Amino acid sequence: MREKSPSTPESLAAFDALKEELAGAGVVEGAMFGTRALTLGGKALACLSGNEFAVKLRRDTPEIEAALALEGAELFDPSGKGRPFKDWVLLPEGSDTSWPALVEDALRLAVS
Repeated sequence: MREKSPSTPESLAAFDALKEELAGAGVVEGAMFGTRALTLGGKALACLSGNEFAVKLRRDTPEIEAALALEGAELFDPSGKGRPFKDWVLLPEGSDTSWPALVEDALRLAVS
């Protein structure tokens, strides 16, 4: 399993800002794999994994292709055993400027 570092105050603040920004759309904080997650109707949209951020997009969509084209992005493999989720993209530490647009995509895809 891949080692993850503890979340920094900066990553936690970026996550909290997203949570506040999306509260009006019904997004609340939940848990996924023992980490903080953003959920809608009980289903995870995104999660913080140490200082990395994973977001659920739909496979075979322009949104997931664009997310995977970001520097350092890859499919999210929470087990670290080579079985990535096909709908989830993991963004590296320091990519928090990309988080808002990606979560907006995830929210739009979740309700469509």
